[in-house]
Amino acid sequence: MKLAKVVSLLGQSHLVCDAGFGWVDIGDLHHQPNLLSEILHGSDPMGRAKTMVEGKTLWDPQLIQGFLAPVDHQEIWAAGVTYLRSSQARQAESEGAARFYDLVYKAPRPELFFKATPRRVVPAGGVVRFRGDSKWSVPEPELTLVISPKMKIVGATIGNDMSARDIEGENPLYLPQAKVYTGSCSMGPCIVLAKNPEDLSNLDIHLEISRSGIKVFEATTSTSKLARKLVDLVDWLGKENDFPEGVYLMTGTGIVPPDAFTLASGDRVKITIQGIGTLENSVE
Repeated sequence: MKLAKVVSLLGQSHLVCDAGFGWVDIGDLHHQPNLLSEILHGSDPMGRAKTMVEGKTLWDPQLIQGFLAPVDHQEIWAAGVTYLRSSQARQAESEGAARFYDLVYKAPRPELFFKATPRRVVPAGGVVRFRGDSKWSVPEPELTLVISPKMKIVGATIGNDMSARDIEGENPLYLPQAKVYTGSCSMGPCIVLAKNPEDLSNLDIHLEISRSGIKVFEATTSTSKLARKLVDLVDWLGKENDFPEGVYLMTGTGIVPPDAFTLASGDRVKITIQGIGTLENSVE
């Protein structure tokens, strides 16, 4: 079952739900602005959504002008060095810190960092950015966990953790500047509700980057290649921390373009995760 925030052709924002038959309007977000969180943070999000769909008529997809980011007031955090490919790439970026990235990959404590506030999240179809002072930037396709205030995984969406590899490689202490800036985070287009986190542990993730209509990079990985369990990442995130509005957690990337590649203005980034959908953005 999927939830999404959309804008209608009339410019109104709605929460819609797809129970497998098509989108159904379940709430006017002008009058119920926190409806998404009310569903996600309840004791049975899937049951609540199913109840709200009953008796409703399907929306014509042509009535949807576009998607909004599927977030209310939740912070967005991220995990790093959770795949072997990411560990190798991070070591290549910074010779001086290579040993530390290897240690993080093997250590019980994961790398966790703050990524974005809700207003900084770019929706599907929106524009992500690479930094003007970076000469080596890439997208990072990531399964993103939707977590309730009780630190329970209630669903997942698709995330793009834009990253300036050269800035972090210059000095790992520059990580916040390499990762957190205007246009550095995109999520969507929808949330897939999940009762069991194990349902998210074997999903294909596909990244495609095109330039002037020509594919310039393509790769696929799977969440089965994560070196850490999803519930363990959430447990670490919740240590000595609380999220009364809930939180989203990007779980790291297993796809890193070759060292000679960097994004350019006009590129299009398309991330597809099995069972969730496709997040597509243009680049500036």
